[in-house]
Amino acid sequence: MDVNGDLTGTTVMVVDDAEASRYAMGTLLSRAGHRVVPVATGQEALAELDDRLRKGTLPDVALVDVGLPDMSGFELCRLFKERPHTAGLPVVHFSAANVAPVDCCEGLDAGFEAYLKVPAEPLEIEAVVRAAVRNAQVRADDRALVRRLTLLSETIVTIQAARSLPELTDAAAEGISRVTGTPAAVFVLDQDEGLYRGLSRDRVPVALPDEGADRAVAALLQRLTRGQAVGVQLTTVPSPLWPAGYFRPGVEHDARLAIVRTQDGRATVCLAAPARGMRRLGPERESLLAQLTQATAFAAEPLLMYQVERHVALTLQHSFLPQPHRLPELPGMDVVVRYVPASPETEIGGDFYAALRTDEGVLTAVGDVVGHSLDAATVMVELRHALRAYAVEDSDPAVLAERLDRLLQRYHPDLTATVCLALIDPGTGRTRIANAGHIPPLIVRDTGSADYVKAAGPLLGVGLPHPPTTELFLEPTDRLLMVTDGLIETRGTDLSASMEHLRAAAAGSLPGLDALCDTLLASFGHDREDDIAMLALRLG
Repeated sequence: MDVNGDLTGTTVMVVDDAEASRYAMGTLLSRAGHRVVPVATGQEALAELDDRLRKGTLPDVALVDVGLPDMSGFELCRLFKERPHTAGLPVVHFSAANVAPVDCCEGLDAGFEAYLKVPAEPLEIEAVVRAAVRNAQVRADDRALVRRLTLLSETIVTIQAARSLPELTDAAAEGISRVTGTPAAVFVLDQDEGLYRGLSRDRVPVALPDEGADRAVAALLQRLTRGQAVGVQLTTVPSPLWPAGYFRPGVEHDARLAIVRTQDGRATVCLAAPARGMRRLGPERESLLAQLTQATAFAAEPLLMYQVERHVALTLQHSFLPQPHRLPELPGMDVVVRYVPASPETEIGGDFYAALRTDEGVLTAVGDVVGHSLDAATVMVELRHALRAYAVEDSDPAVLAERLDRLLQRYHPDLTATVCLALIDPGTGRTRIANAGHIPPLIVRDTGSADYVKAAGPLLGVGLPHPPTTELFLEPTDRLLMVTDGLIETRGTDLSASMEHLRAAAAGSLPGLDALCDTLLASFGHDREDDIAMLALRLG
């Protein structure tokens, strides 16, 4: 049926146990150009629908006699409506007998479209059938629109929840595919010509486009957006200009693109789908594509800004944390450090370590500014510098903890930090430890045992008094390990349980400082949500 109401080619199921009546109705409809499916009973009608459902050829409308021998026409209508795949089938009841109002009400409750009193004029029959099909199509279109708008809303929520540009492009590509029913690809081109791409999950993960294809797309987007006005630009790129394989492995397609610049003009967002599929879907789907493109651009802006901030913070950390090959000479002691930033999807933290020569021995520290931001990274730098300055006059760990506490209270009253400080005399092994809210150091012995030092105290920045140092003596074969909680902290797992796992793993590690650190990183350091700082030492 076309938009003007032409019923030619419509398939009509006629359900009537009277053969003569069934024949007459079928002949009338056939002469009008319709395909007719005649059946005699309700059960035959249900069986016919099941068969046609398997073939994908359901009728467009059913004309059902009210008085069938095995069930009423109203009951058959109710059975149609209860089945998900036939619920949208429009039903027109007919009867040669008068139908009581109460029975008509039953039919309306069952979901029929109209009622015909037969015999009826051919024009009347056609008008009723035409109206039933048209109304059912309108309802189907409305339901489809609601489904698409629901998918659009769900996709936008998923896009806005993305924590990284790769996650964003994947979510947007999958959303386009669900809304349009076609394969899709999404690209974000940043101001440094870095290209992030996502492909819908229906794209088989073989023969993926290579870097050359990505470079071609990046160059194409730069040309298309040169001088672009504000708003979403819809354009078709022929297959010779669009690299093969983004929609189907190794297959060339003309591509329909929706392109928009972010509001700050620093990046380009492009949503792409096969042009043939988009033409088949019509202008409404293209409107949804444009809306998704704009939503993706809005969601990309803070992620792009965060990416810049993260790069600055990582640069700060890497600049101010001494690299392993640049640690100061520490006579009488071997020291190994590790620093592992969290995954790119996670905000930057304030983890740090330090190893300093002082008049009383070697001062080591591992700490963490609470929070994840550029502020945390800059405060971390302040604490490291303050520690170096304070240690020139007095390297007692308890005194240093008090001074760092006052520094935070005065200059950063809204922040707190944890730190563990250890002052070791390499000649005697005498070790003094102050712990401010941090994981205590772990002593790993060559006997295959490991124990935490009993040292605890309040966080830095809360103004509570700090206890005296904990004193012990290290043996030449002992290894002292200091870590930040990023190594072992897991959401939903008690920290004490994670600390016990760390102790057991350290006790079972191979000899040597490097072996200890590498074992622990291999055991705990995958896909962490926080940075990891680690320092291990041994008298040498």
